[in-house]
Amino acid sequence: MNPTNTTPIRPAALALALALSPAVMLSPALPLAPAAAHAQEVGPPNGSLIIAGGALRDPAVFAQFVELAGGPSAPIVIIPTAGGGQNYDQYFSGRRSFERAGARNITILHTTDPEVADTDAFVEPLREARGVWFSGGRQWRLADSYLDTKTHDALWDVLERGGVIGGSSAGASIQGSYLVRGDTRTNTVMMGDHEVGLGFLKGVGIDQHLLRRNRHFDMIEVIRAKPELLGIGIDENTAIVVRGDRFEVVGQSYAVIYDHDATLDSGGLFYFLAPGDIYNMATREAFRPGRDNQPLGRITGTPWPPVR
Repeated sequence: MNPTNTTPIRPAALALALALSPAVMLSPALPLAPAAAHAQEVGPPNGSLIIAGGALRDPAVFAQFVELAGGPSAPIVIIPTAGGGQNYDQYFSGRRSFERAGARNITILHTTDPEVADTDAFVEPLREARGVWFSGGRQWRLADSYLDTKTHDALWDVLERGGVIGGSSAGASIQGSYLVRGDTRTNTVMMGDHEVGLGFLKGVGIDQHLLRRNRHFDMIEVIRAKPELLGIGIDENTAIVVRGDRFEVVGQSYAVIYDHDATLDSGGLFYFLAPGDIYNMATREAFRPGRDNQPLGRITGTPWPPVR
């Protein structure tokens, strides 16, 4: 990708380019940290989030997680609960990508019992953690186990002291305040029997495996029903890195924005962000880094038309 390119994103051409975008680390042209005087509206006031769309293989994203946690010696906790197993030991295979990224201090933490998750003994590894990662599976399992427990509080404490929370697939969706695909019967129901996430992003619903599984129209149902929400869809092997109210797209594919108060000049109800693009969740503006850092073209302030 040419970092000085300020041409607008053209969604119709994206399917031809999914494998062509390189991994992009945080751009110095548009720092993600907001001005000190700005109170956070969407993202956490402190710390960082890495929210991945599933099937994450890009070593640069894992390396960035380890770096944001504080480097190879930083304490990292991996929570595999979404996977549905009754027990996970310290040899859980999901640790390998972090070890390849240099992490040396990893703890696996798991329970399916919210009463256990609400004990001081269970949350002890989180007291010193600088990074926490939620592995994939079904996001409602994470809600059932950890929502409104001492574990949930301890996760907020990780962010408060400047750490990083990340997750892929189910571990991505659980980070929003609205839980997309939270139905216990099937993952094809967008608005199911679990609708509350951990809320690290306020007023946001997050979908994953977006283009690989042809899900890019599914979020429209959610935003029509709850137009106040911001919908974010993330494709496989791709992530957004959140600091404050801004995020940057990293990895190998695209993120998609669903904003009820924004349509494309063609009438499209969503638009694509490529690796390196920046999005401000508070102002709901997208930028492609360049010399003038102007908002992306073709995106209008026209609300979605009503369903006929």
